Parts: sequence; structure tokens; C-alpha cells
Amino acid sequence: MTRFGERDDWVRDLLAEAGDACLRDAGVPSDAVKHVYVSNMASGEFEGQTGVSNMLAHDLGMVGAYTQRVDQTSASGGAGIYAAWQSVASGASDMTLLVGGEKMTHRTTGEATDVIASLTHPVEYKHGVTLPSFAGLTARLYLDEYDAPRESLAAVAAKNHRNGVDNPHAQFRKEVSEQEILDSPIVADPLRLYDFCPITDGSAALLFCPESVAREYTDDYTVVSGVAGASDTHVVHERDDPTTMKGVADSADAAFEMAGRRPDDVDVAELHDMFTILEVLQLEALGFAEEGEGWRLAPDGVTERDGRLPVNTSGGLKSKGHPLGASGVAQAYELHRQLTDDAGDRQVDAAVGLACNVGGFGNCVTTTILETP
Repeated sequence: MTRFGERDDWVRDLLAEAGDACLRDAGVPSDAVKHVYVSNMASGEFEGQTGVSNMLAHDLGMVGAYTQRVDQTSASGGAGIYAAWQSVASGASDMTLLVGGEKMTHRTTGEATDVIASLTHPVEYKHGVTLPSFAGLTARLYLDEYDAPRESLAAVAAKNHRNGVDNPHAQFRKEVSEQEILDSPIVADPLRLYDFCPITDGSAALLFCPESVAREYTDDYTVVSGVAGASDTHVVHERDDPTTMKGVADSADAAFEMAGRRPDDVDVAELHDMFTILEVLQLEALGFAEEGEGWRLAPDGVTERDGRLPVNTSGGLKSKGHPLGASGVAQAYELHRQLTDDAGDRQVDAAVGLACNVGGFGNCVTTTILETP
């Protein structure tokens, strides 16, 4: 994984940086890679650059390998994991490289927001709807419906910022108090500046292969025991209840069934906290909390690093950053580090990890379960 934040490098350089580091870390030569996947939402829109998967194969000396770009909006990284897993599980490849990356910070906040908002349905987009506005509307509905205090969302942001301090790759490595969060400028009422993740550059990479091949290189590997994707209505206002993330629930149910696991088996989770309210909603949809009770977990310390279910030990999108195509890959990178006892100061005791990567406002979702062998 590269450092996340404001980078001078363009997407081509970011992808190559993470991909090369991944190959060297695993001790795998470039010519052993048969499939190359690049998770990327909008390199064309952000910097006028397409063909990124072919460029990566060229730059890393993997000419001849099959290449493919995976775009599933802000869930592109999770979709890339699913695609890379499928390429190995199908027998088509015995060594697949996945690199997720995005270059965003050279554009203004308004320009970047508009690019991201293009994933919404035209019937909503023409009214000026953006993802932050969805977040504010849903947060207000949730807080009112379940009589949840505004401070509960500030607790999510504060926790993730604390975790980010110990992540050398994170964009923001500073603690932020709950009061600072509550006093920050309003973006989409009731959500304020510190309820939102930043605009970010960065990349992350993973290698996928059969377990028998992994053993030839290392003992420090993890197993994808469950992975599944799902979607929800693309028009958010058509949902029966915007506070219920059906795509998250459906993808999690399928991933848990594949892995032969239950929510209680998960030791650590990386959730898509593009907005603080999303972490709360995912906790409920994934089965870690009852409906209307997810807001209690951060204030009660359940999701702290020393809690019953550590969530976003990496700092999450909130502190680590959110380079769209890289985020889902970086979630699995964090879980791999945790499961192989290589997470440094943010290490927790874990043998089963779960990552949930969300596109849009739950429009598409991939849930991945990783385990120690």
C-alpha cells in the first residue's frame, strides 16, 4: 500500500508503486503473474487517462498477461477482489495481481464531488443530489427515528482518527476530539466536516493464488473464505427505508454462507465509512448490531481497538483517506496485516476479518471474509 493523501504522482505511477511493492513483498517475479486487474472508478474523468490496466502490465514487465479494469464506483476495490478471486477460483489463473488506485486531489472539491456524484441516477442527479446530501438526509432520519444522540456519530469519527494516528499510510494522522467534530462546519445537516472522508490520492495491491501456490512463497498468507456482491435500488428514494442497507445485508449473508461463518465469528472489520452514518448502518446490516442499535457501539467502546469488535483499525476512509478505486483493496490489505500479526501499533487479536466496500449510497456492495489458514 502506498501513502494515502495529496500526492504529486499520477494514477499510472501510483498503481506501479503499489504493484511493484506487492510483488517484491511476496517474492513473486513479474512473469509469474497471469492476470492483472486494476480497480479504478474515474481515471478518465479525473485526469483524462484510460487504459490503466494495460499500462500497469507494461510498467511492471507483465506484458502478455490478461488485463482488466474494474469499475464499480466507490466499491471498485471490493469488486476487484471479487474479480481476482474468481480468476483464481475458476482455474483461469494461478497468480493474479490486483491494484486499486485513484488520483483525485489535483481537482477542486467541487469538481471531485461532481465526478463522484455522476454515479447517482440521472433522475436524482438533475436535482443537484450528491452523496453528501444523501448522507445528511439519512443521518437526520436515523437520529430522529431511533432517538440517537448526535454525539454518537462524532464518536465514530473520533475513534477512526485515533486509529489513523498509528497507520503510517494514513492521510490524517491526528486525533480529533468529539467536541471538535461537533463544532466543525456544517456540510449536510446534521453532518459536519469531520463526518466526511477526505479527497485522496493513493493505491493498494494484493496478490491472489491457490493456497498450494502461496505455500511455495510464504507462511504469512490469508485465505479468502467468503466473498459476495449485491446491489440495491439505484434510485435511493425508491427504497422502503433508506436507513436499511439491503445490498450490504445481502452481500454479507452470501459471504457468511460461503465461509461457513456468522457475524459473531468476526474478530476485526474494515467498513466503508465514507460518512460516519455509513459505519453505523453497515454494523446493523452486517449483523453486528440490531436495527436501530448500531449507533451505540462506538460510544460504548465496542468498536475500539481493545473492544469486542475492532472496526476500522486502519483509521477507515475517514482518517486513512478514500482514493475511490483503492479503498476496497486497502481494506483487505489492513485485514491481511492484522491476520498475519504485522499491523504494528494498531495490532489486535484476530483470526477472522471482514471487509465491506460500498458503492454510492449502498447501490452496490462487496463483502469479503479473510481468515488465517
